[in-house]
Amino acid sequence: MAWIIQIREQRQPRLPVNRTRAAACGIPIGSSAPRGLGPQGMERRGLLKAAVLVCLLVLCSGRDLTIKHHPSTTIYNSTLAKTLAEYAAAIYTADLTQLFTWTCIRCGDLIEGFQMIDIIVDVENCLQAYVGFASDINAVVVVFRGTQDNSIQNWIEDLLWKQLDLDYPDMPEAMVHRGFYSAYHNTTIRDGVVNGIQKTRKLFGDVPIMVTGHSMGGAMASFCALDLVVNYGLDGVKLMTFGQPRIGNAAFASFFKKYLPHAIRVTHAHDIVPHLPPYFSFFPQKTYHHFPREVWVHNVGLGSLKYSVEQICDDSGEDPTCSRSVSGSSVQDHIYYLGVSMHAEAWSSCRIVMDYSRLRYEMDLNGNIVLSKQPVHKYMSSIW
Repeated sequence: MAWIIQIREQRQPRLPVNRTRAAACGIPIGSSAPRGLGPQGMERRGLLKAAVLVCLLVLCSGRDLTIKHHPSTTIYNSTLAKTLAEYAAAIYTADLTQLFTWTCIRCGDLIEGFQMIDIIVDVENCLQAYVGFASDINAVVVVFRGTQDNSIQNWIEDLLWKQLDLDYPDMPEAMVHRGFYSAYHNTTIRDGVVNGIQKTRKLFGDVPIMVTGHSMGGAMASFCALDLVVNYGLDGVKLMTFGQPRIGNAAFASFFKKYLPHAIRVTHAHDIVPHLPPYFSFFPQKTYHHFPREVWVHNVGLGSLKYSVEQICDDSGEDPTCSRSVSGSSVQDHIYYLGVSMHAEAWSSCRIVMDYSRLRYEMDLNGNIVLSKQPVHKYMSSIW
């Protein structure tokens, strides 16, 4: 069992502590302890004093102490989330030379020291991903790029009307968004990413695989993580996405939860994208449904008492007390996560920007442009 203790501010005058309020905490103020306490009695008395002190601090500050219970199976680490948000932001770097050599402006702070293995660019479909090794978390990191800034508005409008239109293979009643599914499964990006993972594990051993992405990149990351578990039988696959849209129905969400029970979807305040495509509660079997588990980052309080909380939601995927409790109307909230900007540096086209005098690249058998530290052809013939 895991317990999260939160202090919630109350805008009310401070009151002197009295016996009545202290008794509300179940603590007998002013009662005298019997003399001659033994070791056990002294220990109990010490614990009682500590409890009194905590309760008095809460009462004197005008705050309520609330305790929320969350199942111990929930795995969410705030520092890891910030780290992965920085990885997800780095892929929006326009210059692939800077990204590949890990010298970009976004390539420092928590993610400094990352070892890039491959950058994969599907030019025809304007898709991009990278694969490398993060020594600080001892994992392969796989990142998918999201929608570019110039197309976000059109993309959002399209999602408002997008219907479930594809049966997920070998899963009865599971339906998914054809566009997101196809962006990963029916393009050349999939083989490029899988080969990058293979190369990284050959170099660094059988380490965990952390898959992430923002926006549409989060949708692709979700299909990738499921693919690695279901179709490649890999262990140690973990998923954390930022501001991703819904990608399937309730049957698919249940299927997803079975294979990736510790997946995390981070949402931010009024971000519009996690609300799309729409969820209709009166058609539960025919509507889109998020897979669990959501972590909703939002501000609470007013004025100087405002602070950010990371609320761990229930395991339904559609917790009505989390992001669904507010209107999804903000594009601005979509491009900032945990203080990290997800703005694309260049958005005018899907052109390749790199210094050809400093960087060499190859074409894989599928036509992807692959920037790699290992010769591409060595890894094209077999995948596990």
